Amino acid sequence: MLNLPGVAASIGVYDSGVGGLSVLRALRLRLPGESFTYVADCGHAPYGDRPASFVEGRARYVAQFLTAHGAKALVVACNTASVVAVQRLREQYTLPIVAMEPAIKPAVQISRSKVVLVLATSNTIRSPSVARLCSMYGTDTRIILQACPGLADQVERGRFHDDETQGLLASYLRPGLDAGADTIVLGCTHYAFLVDAIARIAGNAVTIVEPSEAIASQLSRVIAAPADSARHPLAGDTTFFTSGPPHELAAFLAHIGEPSSQVLALPGS
Repeated sequence: MLNLPGVAASIGVYDSGVGGLSVLRALRLRLPGESFTYVADCGHAPYGDRPASFVEGRARYVAQFLTAHGAKALVVACNTASVVAVQRLREQYTLPIVAMEPAIKPAVQISRSKVVLVLATSNTIRSPSVARLCSMYGTDTRIILQACPGLADQVERGRFHDDETQGLLASYLRPGLDAGADTIVLGCTHYAFLVDAIARIAGNAVTIVEPSEAIASQLSRVIAAPADSARHPLAGDTTFFTSGPPHELAAFLAHIGEPSSQVLALPGS
């Protein structure tokens, strides 16, 4: 077995790229005494329009890497990988696996206009998981599913505020807002980096639902973290792996103010 830093006895966090870093922040705030290993599959991002078989293959590869080196839990911090691959991963592995799905249920519960806009990748929008959520919670609410091609790519490039990103956001938000949506679901972890830009376009009357804190709470439950872990004075380590060039992920981490000491190449990727 390779002796890789940051994997054994850590919590593995996996995303197609940098979007899951928004989830990682919430996880570390909730469980500051834990160590984390973040895997960004940047060399194969984005997943939004990839074949399901490809996404499933990448998820299996990353899960195998993390579990082979002793990770005690896995957070799939990617909606597309979650809806495509998590069922198979849970059949294969016994460790706790926490997955993402668009937060349609809470959005429906808080919507006053009974119109909810869901922003997500194409694969997530057309998944059986989203169809199930809409069927369960959309009986008295109009749920508008908006695929957002190109938006995750802009986040991967760190272009949160440039004109192209603003144009994409406006084009994806406007139909739902014009239809009366007062609640927006961020169905891709990348979009959390665009919350401020989305809020400026949508206005103060619109609520944005982002699931990172809920995922952190779920992880805390499944690993049976102590009730006072959120007040733990010691911070655990975080190690980053990427299937893309490590210097690119390091640059993105610096861009968002992440104090990273180690970015490694994902073996065999």
